[in-house]
Amino acid sequence: MFPSSWEYHIAPQVNAAVRWLLSEYGEGFDAFSDGLLKLLLSIQGTLQLVPWWGYIVVIAALTWVATKKVVPVVILSLMPVLIGVFGLWGLAIETLAIVITSVVLAGILMAEVKVFDLIVRPVLDAMQTMPSFVYLIPAMMLFGLGKVPAILATLIYALPPVIRLTSLGIQLVPKPAQEAARAYGATRWQLLTEVRIPLAMPSILAGVNQTTMMALAMVVIASMIGARGLGQEVLLAINRIDVGRGFEAGLGIVIMAIVIDRITQGMAKKWDPQKRA
Repeated sequence: MFPSSWEYHIAPQVNAAVRWLLSEYGEGFDAFSDGLLKLLLSIQGTLQLVPWWGYIVVIAALTWVATKKVVPVVILSLMPVLIGVFGLWGLAIETLAIVITSVVLAGILMAEVKVFDLIVRPVLDAMQTMPSFVYLIPAMMLFGLGKVPAILATLIYALPPVIRLTSLGIQLVPKPAQEAARAYGATRWQLLTEVRIPLAMPSILAGVNQTTMMALAMVVIASMIGARGLGQEVLLAINRIDVGRGFEAGLGIVIMAIVIDRITQGMAKKWDPQKRA
């Protein structure tokens, strides 16, 4: 047995630090939480305005643009119908809103602000080595239970690929193309949105692909701190040992992952200048 006299616990100091943070900066955390929740609800509200068949049309159109093949269009368009057949469409939209919100929050900033890049790079290294469950602890301590800590935990877990690949793609845009745009009077914003991002799109989409896969993997874990969506269905099925219910929810997550994966991969290939040449 390990000697008990050598034991030293930092839990009291951590709890004291969290209490101090909440007492000193509680209003700031609340304001941040409210803003993040508004962003999530606005995205979720927009997604809910689209009828179910609208998603089928969008998926079909994106798949056709990405692949120009009929078979993938038909298969990927019909796969989400199973989510609705299982009665999980509303929960899938909630999951999609959390994933989109998490992915939207960062990326370009790292490539544009060098100081941010220097600070975040070692943080990303730590983020990619930490167990996913660890991210629930600080998010839950500072923001309680619900969708906001779920978004933050998903954000921390899933964002490293898209940040790294977005930064890399934008930084590797050929200098002559940027200089030509500046010579024609392009502003910094125009240079970013009309030159750097389009040319970096293959790398960005590869990052989006990987981040989306990781975010979808995180939704089940995030449901443990109050996030709804398909992850909640999986968690309830585990608690109730309902294999069939868990299979349906898990299949819904797999379908979302496959559709997004195939579309983003196809888009990345389409945007690749070498593939188009």
